[in-house]
Amino acid sequence: MTGFGALLARDVRLVLRRPGDVAVVLAFFVVATALFPLGIGPETNLLARIAPGVLWCAALFASMLSLDRLFASDYEDGSLDLLLLAPWPLELAALAKCAAHWIVTGLPLALLAPLLGLTFGLDPLALAALTATLLVGTPTLSLIGGLAAALTLGARKSGALLALLALPLCVPTLIFGAGAVEATVSGQGFGVHLAVLAALALMALATTPWAMAAALRQAGE
Repeated sequence: MTGFGALLARDVRLVLRRPGDVAVVLAFFVVATALFPLGIGPETNLLARIAPGVLWCAALFASMLSLDRLFASDYEDGSLDLLLLAPWPLELAALAKCAAHWIVTGLPLALLAPLLGLTFGLDPLALAALTATLLVGTPTLSLIGGLAAALTLGARKSGALLALLALPLCVPTLIFGAGAVEATVSGQGFGVHLAVLAALALMALATTPWAMAAALRQAGE
């Protein structure tokens, strides 16, 4: 775990050196979400009904914004070659990259979402469900996005290609994340949805690092 911690700290520092990238992601999330209440009007029932889908879709698109640079900087400056020769597994380095992306992107989105949920008239329990599902579901988005970023590394127009690869794979997380909030709004529990999101996250954690490592080795040849 020492190697993983060193890699994670390195990647977080690299991202924080470009605070504008994080600011763009959060600004996109805020603006994209705020447009719906402004466009639809102050109909509380309608806003509360569409809130889960809107907030989760906005979080999904926002998390995709910075993924095209997840491995690109290492690929361009030669750091990827050093990672390929490093004593720790490449899967560990790929996982550290995704963890750093979640810390600076997924975690802030999950913490910011309840504030935006207030503009849709969500009650406290629904806001709690929204926060919990984003905390559990956004790591899956980072892992799947990391896999797409590794597969499109070095490709022309990699941003559009990354989105085409990642978005369909994120649909189950989107469905159960939004469904958990909808179930809470309708008076049902969201425990089952949260458990499915956790299962999806564990499945992504168990499979994507190896696939990312294979794609990175192919790109480094």
